[in-house]
Amino acid sequence: MTTPPRTPQQPAAPAAPPVRLLLDSDDDHAVHRAAYQWADPAQGRITVDPTPHTTSPAYLALDVLRAMGRDGFLRPEAERMSTDPAWRAVTCWTLACGGLDEVIMLRAHRLTTERLRRLAAWRADTGIRLTLLAHTPEQTDLQRLLEHLTAAELVDVATVRGTAAVLEAIGPAATGRRTGPPPHDHAHQLPTLPRSGVAAWRADCWRRQNATDFAHTDGQYRASYAAARTWLTRTLPPPPAPACGTEPVGGPAEPTPFTLQETEAVRLFLARLTVSSPSAQHTVARVRGAQAAFLSRSLLLNVPDDLTSRAGPGITTVPLTPRTVHTITVRLPNPLRAAAIAALLFTGTDTSLLSMTQIASVDKDGTTVAIDRDSRINIGEAPGPRHLYAIPPRARPLLHAAVEFRRRTPRTADNHGLFANCFGTTPRFEALIADAGIPVPALVHPHSEDDWHTAARCWHLHTPTPSAPNVPPRLGELHP
Repeated sequence: MTTPPRTPQQPAAPAAPPVRLLLDSDDDHAVHRAAYQWADPAQGRITVDPTPHTTSPAYLALDVLRAMGRDGFLRPEAERMSTDPAWRAVTCWTLACGGLDEVIMLRAHRLTTERLRRLAAWRADTGIRLTLLAHTPEQTDLQRLLEHLTAAELVDVATVRGTAAVLEAIGPAATGRRTGPPPHDHAHQLPTLPRSGVAAWRADCWRRQNATDFAHTDGQYRASYAAARTWLTRTLPPPPAPACGTEPVGGPAEPTPFTLQETEAVRLFLARLTVSSPSAQHTVARVRGAQAAFLSRSLLLNVPDDLTSRAGPGITTVPLTPRTVHTITVRLPNPLRAAAIAALLFTGTDTSLLSMTQIASVDKDGTTVAIDRDSRINIGEAPGPRHLYAIPPRARPLLHAAVEFRRRTPRTADNHGLFANCFGTTPRFEALIADAGIPVPALVHPHSEDDWHTAARCWHLHTPTPSAPNVPPRLGELHP
């Protein structure tokens, strides 16, 4: 079976350096040990030890994924990948994560022509430096390997012979290699916050909370206020001042609702502001700070009163910390399934909406997911605001890998579903959740209405814009 050619949509990889063929003619254990000690996935170097007693190209792809640290398929009940999807996963993870540069393949003298062709295609697509380590006590093994390399069109081969030369070519052992998952994250837990409106909310927190809790609450509020003021300055220009003698009779004009484009921009800003919130209380503090900043620019930002009972960013989401991303990538080697779980965690929305996500829904920079639900359900009607979600920085490689995986799948177009076969049937979805092993708040939080940020509304008040600082001043010391 030959590897399908690269489609026109896929950019050409940089030219890969020549393949190094290291001949360990003495079959020295020190060479094997040095290759393992050299590996450090965090530094872009892996050593692949092919599973013995099999010549399957699919098994070799799984061996590569295991060397990358993606070994969730080793669980007996985990989903398996066939040959083509497994090698697409290898290529897409290499391209998306951008850190894998060098690979040492052990037992190279046992590789078949088909396996070498897969390695050659992977090298051509990604530009990795490929080193084949052959333990060849017999001359016939070496002759067979050279024939297979020629058949696989791996002709730019630099050969190194002798134990000492091979050890020098491998290089020194990795230092400071990390093992195990990252440590757990911690965020200060905020107390129950008042249900006051934006005008009195900060003062009520000052009166009801002790000094430590208020410092954390007000830190979220003030940072959000500053972020909103900065965003408004960059995104929405201030309204022109009225000319002399043109003041409307009877006071300022009626509030004007935001346009469709302005509404989408505000909702995306709210998603970015809250997607990393560690709790719903942190989200409330951030939203109140943003509302205060909007009022300082004569803009009224209205969000649902039942904010904490809704779904969406900061309410039913999970911050994608290094430990969470590590868990996803280890347990879900398939890029589509890893991105599907990540999307559930950072959007906090319903699976029925996520199932409408198209390949083109992810913008070219990988920072935004835009789901146009209304036009898909109500065909022919005027378009409404899209459901926009911010992709946190740590989730962007996962979404990038998923998009690459779908685009490299035969007969794929940009309007096809991104998370195909992830949310389609109950058994597959339940298997996805079981394989991930991560609690998903959106699955247990009742939310029959739209996500909170997609229900946000904003108006121009047409009132004089007061002079206000970009960061609100600190309140006085709280007396016990």
